[in-house]
Amino acid sequence: MEKKTPQLFDPKSGFNSATKTFHSLRPPIDLPPEDAPISAVDYVSSLRATLPWRDDDSVALINSVTGLRVSFSELTRRTNSLASYLQNVTRLSKNDTAFVLSTNSIEIPILYFSLLSLGVIISPANPVHTESEISRQIQLSNPVIAFAMSSAVHKLPKLKHRTILIDSPEFDSMTMSWNSKHELDRAKVCQSDVAAIMYSSGTTGRVKGVMLTHRNLTAAVASSFASSPKRESPAVMLFTMPYFHIYGLFFCFRAAALMETAVVMQRFDLKMMLKAVEEFRVTHAAVTPPIVVAMSKGGSTDGYDLSSLETVACGAAPLGKDTIMAFASKLPKVVLVQLSCVVARLLTMKAYGLTESTAGVFRTVGPDECRRWGSTGRLSAGLEAKIVDPETGDSLPPGKEGELWIRGPTIMKGYVGEPEVTSATLLPDGWMRTGDLCYIDEDGFLFIVDRLKDLIKYKGYQVAPAELEHLLLSHREVADAAVIPYPDEEAGQMPMAFVVRQPHSSLNEAEIMEFVARQVSPYKKIRRVAFINAIPKSAAGKILRMELRKVAVPSGSSCRL
Repeated sequence: MEKKTPQLFDPKSGFNSATKTFHSLRPPIDLPPEDAPISAVDYVSSLRATLPWRDDDSVALINSVTGLRVSFSELTRRTNSLASYLQNVTRLSKNDTAFVLSTNSIEIPILYFSLLSLGVIISPANPVHTESEISRQIQLSNPVIAFAMSSAVHKLPKLKHRTILIDSPEFDSMTMSWNSKHELDRAKVCQSDVAAIMYSSGTTGRVKGVMLTHRNLTAAVASSFASSPKRESPAVMLFTMPYFHIYGLFFCFRAAALMETAVVMQRFDLKMMLKAVEEFRVTHAAVTPPIVVAMSKGGSTDGYDLSSLETVACGAAPLGKDTIMAFASKLPKVVLVQLSCVVARLLTMKAYGLTESTAGVFRTVGPDECRRWGSTGRLSAGLEAKIVDPETGDSLPPGKEGELWIRGPTIMKGYVGEPEVTSATLLPDGWMRTGDLCYIDEDGFLFIVDRLKDLIKYKGYQVAPAELEHLLLSHREVADAAVIPYPDEEAGQMPMAFVVRQPHSSLNEAEIMEFVARQVSPYKKIRRVAFINAIPKSAAGKILRMELRKVAVPSGSSCRL
């Protein structure tokens, strides 16, 4: 008789007392063998083939303004047409990098899938970035070609091939009417190949390029696909999240895998959004905190039929408790899903993830898990986690606070061109240090205590205090400066500067804000200023940001940093 292997971890928390590691309690996901040559695009297609409602003539993409529709069969044809053009005319090949500078458009999924099917690395960026910021991103990714909207193309330098305008008749002809005498020669894409370079700010103030592989995207989609509720018909997803954000990229792939209809908005306007929900019978909306705030205000949704709306997923930054309560009161039948590090004592679904982890790694599933107040959920399938004492490096048991480490198939390959930063974040045995102070309770639920990193989350965008501090210190009348996150109901957090003026200086708040605003993207602007006699620092010279937070938001305030 075969001897049973004893269960090595606690079935409630997933904690293995021998290895001090937390294991996922979710059902395992079925991933292709690591050595199988399959791209993330091909994997998505294979998932789509298993759906009971599969209909290639169903709608894949809708332009929310014009109503233009693209079916899944047309999406496939246009993807192949563009891929053939880029391969045979533009001569793109495997491991080339394509820089994408665009607002949301129904052409973006077609572009992404075309490039990835050729083994080309996509590198999407925010079109509101300044030329100097874009120059830094291009320096990191080293693209041979760029795709851009005409409104942003002037920010790009000349590249090896050229820049193609996404909103041009030429691009339309590439995707719809270009015929090649040569068959598309699909590249042999390994799962370990880099698929995307996403940009993330660090505490050093310099943007980093996060390398995500085809395996990372495949695992993220597989996990979401496995946990998606069974439906009789596909969902209709409203896209307001930008495709250049990890959140938007993930949902781009998820929608294709589940054959969801994606209603794409180029820019956010509340009335246009509500009209789109009504007109296209939207069931799910992926939004940012400012949109939830706008929807929660009195009278904002009056006159619109929102009866089709089932779920609003809010990601990229925390929501305030008052906003959650107002939303629940305004739209009681809609489930609010929070895809960020959130602490809220209300019945909402929650999740935690990073660009470096290809989006979510902890999440709540079902109403029972949502009632675990303050938690961001349980560990996703296929992943492991540790809580590590920042001082001693010891792995800790349930209920103890420490830095969260994660290991699994969704963890990034590393930071492009940053071997030292990569080695400080990714350890040789596969663990990734998140920089977040957390604990996991006896039932396997993650609780975020504070950020070890100092990033500010402004409307979903990451703002590095060190970058703004460097700019402030370049002002001749500034003796010292520090920047912290200040809580804001609409934006989540906003940059606040504490400034020490030079002797006899009459520098005022408006001058400080204008000085910084001229040199950074709009979301990085300093929005509050306080003058102080000295910046509190440790003996080693490190800024004591917690002391400044206490000054900015006294105890007893309803706002939470």
